[in-house]
Amino acid sequence: MVISNLILQAQPGGSPWGMIFPLLIIAVFYFFLIRPQAKRQKEVQKFQEELREGMDVVTNAGIIGRITKVDGPIVRLMVDEKTFMRVVKSSIQGEYKGE
Repeated sequence: MVISNLILQAQPGGSPWGMIFPLLIIAVFYFFLIRPQAKRQKEVQKFQEELREGMDVVTNAGIIGRITKVDGPIVRLMVDEKTFMRVVKSSIQGEYKGE
């Protein structure tokens, strides 16, 4: 019974909602999922390109440090007075605005 109803709904000449509904679903996915994620990704990439010495940053792992050197895709962070770490730019999440 259920299968026969589905077959009848899928036949040509049905209501126009049969074609409009999938298009509406695709539009909702685009405007609520794909577009905001692409916008956020562009903002993060722009931030990573503008990294400079002296900035306090936080990595994806939650490590807080001050940039002491930018060498291409590698950034050197000072996490303590005499402790330095080398990380890739893509692992830096954002600027640290605490303390």
